[in-house]
Amino acid sequence: MPLLVNTVFEDPEPPAPDAFDLKPGRPATFAVVRGRVSSAQITQMLVVQPQDLVALVIDGELIAFAGAPQRAAGTDRLDTGDPRLGPWTDRRRAMTQYLTQDGRYTETRNGRRHAYTGHFWLNGDRITYLDDTGFWAFGQYHRGVLHHAGYILRPGESG
Repeated sequence: MPLLVNTVFEDPEPPAPDAFDLKPGRPATFAVVRGRVSSAQITQMLVVQPQDLVALVIDGELIAFAGAPQRAAGTDRLDTGDPRLGPWTDRRRAMTQYLTQDGRYTETRNGRRHAYTGHFWLNGDRITYLDDTGFWAFGQYHRGVLHHAGYILRPGESG
């Protein structure tokens, strides 16, 4: 299935309607999961247990296979000034996510520090998470905003 993050479509300038279609010549971004996936999971919040993630391909690169990462966590860039790192906050829903240079993240939710922690992978405008509790989740950057699991996070803020 193509990986959709539906909050990007709420943006005043959403991606083109076919932006997530699998087309010849376009680097593929998709997940292959074991079992049924509802349409709500696809468009709202796809969370996958490692044993159910068969493969994850982002922009043509194999990120995970058989539930296991295929490269070290962190960014697809070598520079340390990657603007995707640091704090990202959704004040409306009281959540701040911190992305660190070593490929780790931690989330503060409703004042609870380290509510979720784990590894992340950045590929272009996509972010993939493997939480320490054992699930995969996905997000996307669009016009300088991080969209993840219904959260709309803005950079440089801390909660």
